[in-house]
Amino acid sequence: MNISVIVGHPYKHSFNAAIAAAAAEALTERGHHVLFHDLYREQFNPVLSDTELVSDVPEDTLTALHQQEIREADGIVIIHPNWWGQPPAIMKGWIDRVLREEVAYTFPKGDNGGGVPIGLLKAKAALVFNTSNTPGERERDIFGDPLEHIWKDCVFGFCGVHVFERKMFRIIADSTPELRRKWLEEVKETVAEYFPAS
Repeated sequence: MNISVIVGHPYKHSFNAAIAAAAAEALTERGHHVLFHDLYREQFNPVLSDTELVSDVPEDTLTALHQQEIREADGIVIIHPNWWGQPPAIMKGWIDRVLREEVAYTFPKGDNGGGVPIGLLKAKAALVFNTSNTPGERERDIFGDPLEHIWKDCVFGFCGVHVFERKMFRIIADSTPELRRKWLEEVKETVAEYFPAS
């Protein structure tokens, strides 16, 4: 299967980078083709211009490549930190510029965009791995766990991917190397569960 792995973290030695590497390794070991993108290393431009908004035509070849790959992906793995209850700006820009109408979703004929969308992504499952320094109870009770809602409902549900799991690793600032190794094994096991060997 073709599996898109998208990571958004500015520090190349971050735990997010380690998660992305572990996910890609687990996928490759099971015979899948990994479409790997580190948005910061690629210098992905997150800004959706007015002309691109109106035309729905990507203004650069990298965005066009991302759109082509996400259309063909049999699975999607997203990795990023929890910043202000949201993805980093570069990841939000990736959503804005890549998951466009007629790429990731459409509307019935005659619908001007106010109705119920029809998801176009063919991915069988989507996984999201996040890191945070916010305690779980506070995230849930005070903030309402916005990342769960964003990815499960607002993004993947909207685009037709209904098999979904998200894992949050916390507290990163206080984590030991031993705990991080355990988390990376959890990443590999989760990836293997959703994307087993062909």
